[in-house]
Amino acid sequence: MIPRRYAIALHGSLWLLLVGFLAVEGLVNLTPPTSRDALIHHLAIPKIWISAGEFVETPWAEFSYYPMTINLLYLPALNAGIDVLAKFIHMAFGVGIGLLLFFYLKKRLGVLWGLLGAVIFITTPIVVWLATSAYIDLGMTFFTTAGLIAFFHWRDSNYQRLGWLLLSAVCMGLAVGSKYNALIAWLTFILLTAAVASPWYVKNFVLTGNPFYPLFQSVFEVARQESLPAAIQTQAVEESRKLGFFEMRRILYGESLIETLLIPLRMFFQGKDDSYQYFQGVLNPILIVFLPFVFLIRKMRRDVLFLLGFCGLFGAMAYFLTFYQVRYLLPVLPCLAIVAAVGIHHLVSRLQSSPRSVLVRTSVYAVFLSVALLLSLNVIYLVDHVKKFDPIPVVSGRETREAYLSRMLPHYDAVEYVNRKLPADASVFTMFLGRRGYYLGRPYRNELRFGAPTVHRLIIAAETPEAFSRAVHDIGVSHLLIRTDLFHRYLNDNFSAGQIRQLFERIQKTWDLVYNANGYTIWRVAGDHPPETAHSEKGIT
Repeated sequence: MIPRRYAIALHGSLWLLLVGFLAVEGLVNLTPPTSRDALIHHLAIPKIWISAGEFVETPWAEFSYYPMTINLLYLPALNAGIDVLAKFIHMAFGVGIGLLLFFYLKKRLGVLWGLLGAVIFITTPIVVWLATSAYIDLGMTFFTTAGLIAFFHWRDSNYQRLGWLLLSAVCMGLAVGSKYNALIAWLTFILLTAAVASPWYVKNFVLTGNPFYPLFQSVFEVARQESLPAAIQTQAVEESRKLGFFEMRRILYGESLIETLLIPLRMFFQGKDDSYQYFQGVLNPILIVFLPFVFLIRKMRRDVLFLLGFCGLFGAMAYFLTFYQVRYLLPVLPCLAIVAAVGIHHLVSRLQSSPRSVLVRTSVYAVFLSVALLLSLNVIYLVDHVKKFDPIPVVSGRETREAYLSRMLPHYDAVEYVNRKLPADASVFTMFLGRRGYYLGRPYRNELRFGAPTVHRLIIAAETPEAFSRAVHDIGVSHLLIRTDLFHRYLNDNFSAGQIRQLFERIQKTWDLVYNANGYTIWRVAGDHPPETAHSEKGIT
């Protein structure tokens, strides 16, 4: 039992930390969206639907075939022209997860420990990053966590209260469309999970013949011509030809086999934003350092074992089936936050059950000091994260939305030129722009590898004027928006000087350069529009 005066201080500190983080995140969320995947598809695809006034297929955007339950929640905000609300919606899911953890732990351990579990999760750096982005991960994790907790309630009722089972099934369906093979009681769970998730997969099957498009495409393409076992064997042969993961990490980052095998552990200590080598995100060691203490006391052992099993199974599958990014492990973070709070509680309880002495009191203080030091890492991250956005000028009105976006997005000035200067019926193909199309106000398209396949076709077609004209026509747009440094780098790395010279001869003869500034060019390649007034800082090389 923690003395009352210390308990009050701990409660106050945790509340202050929690409110402080949420307030700062809210401030950052008042800035226009700039996160990569939001501009590529989480906001961009719903915006295309709004512009068309209906659902439209975008076969060039393979990510538009992913389940988009969370993205649908962003439609009203985008339709109203208040895209910052999408970030607040995503942040609200993070707060919802914190509430789930708070009430779960409060019931079992008390208010203090519920607060601690919520704080551990909400202040974790990757959660802070996601809470200030219009992504979907926190929404998915909210439903996953709610499904697990609902399952605990159903189990605690001796499997009698089917309402909790139904809620668990619906939540899991909303999260991932999971399927479980179990007893008759689980049949409802399986059917509901599949039914809730099925619309997106049925849509993909109707449109493409593959419910999981663009995943497993080779399996379904081959399966239409041969038996399923043969299709699986073909897929296995194709996969075996790819560069192995361990070899890839060794070549790219100079990692040893041991370092690669330790990635699941390294993620908690070496994460870094915007670095694929260091897992594209930051965690906090507090999520795992107290794990050894969860078995000091029998209380909650059954739940802890279940949560650890979930984390282990999910982590193992993620290790072999996904890219090694921290946010792909997000569904296990609420479980780890619970386990961390339980471990701290059990350690403190075991120390306090010992005969009172100076050593015991010092040990308890050391535990809370360790927790404070670990949580301070999250505060340091938050400060650095806010500095990247510098939200005060735009939130206070001293900086316009356009100026902020120009500061945060190198390509935004070129996008603004498209929106302000190109004809209303113009269309754009983006090349080496990272597929970020959300702020484009004209119909656009892009492709995998950021336009490299199109460059390859243009190089081949440049051998004759007729073939080049057909290749440009096949792109199907009136303008190209190109990031020039990556465009030239790709050409120099993949083609001969003669091929490059031939390509630029065709370009100079048939395309009109209408914009060239800040490392981006816009070319008019088709259409009967009068030439736009050119905007240029320097000539093209």
